[in-house]
Amino acid sequence: MLVTLVALASMVAFAVVLARLTLEASPASVSLTHSNLTPGRSIENYLNQPGFVDTAKQLGGNIALGVPFGILLPLLSLKARGFLRVALITAATMLLVELVQGALVTGRAFDVDDVLLNTTGALLGYVFLGRRLGRIVRPRTQPHWWQRRRLSDSSQ
Repeated sequence: MLVTLVALASMVAFAVVLARLTLEASPASVSLTHSNLTPGRSIENYLNQPGFVDTAKQLGGNIALGVPFGILLPLLSLKARGFLRVALITAATMLLVELVQGALVTGRAFDVDDVLLNTTGALLGYVFLGRRLGRIVRPRTQPHWWQRRRLSDSSQ
């Protein structure tokens, strides 16, 4: 129970940080913002710019922004565990953030590559830490569906 409360508090804190980073207006950037609906276009632009530090900030920052999802989701719910589930929940959440950002926030734009990079970060967080922590904190109480079939076959 304590771990769940800590994970929930961490997710709330993460949501506040996410909102501050993505939903604050940036009036000085209005002329620089362009929506991107083509996957890979912004990533390619970042990789082709001469400044390595700016590229690392943009790509690394978006990946790092997703990592907490991959770590915290399996701690919050057993149903949020699994590579595909973490990917879908993160992509849906980040898509919503990008839509709000592009539609309502001055100086911000929708970028599908941000969703892809954030989801990549969540999956990295899940693979390297979230999956293990989820199994420790919330062990499975029932066998997997494929194990149940074997158990019922062996009892007959």
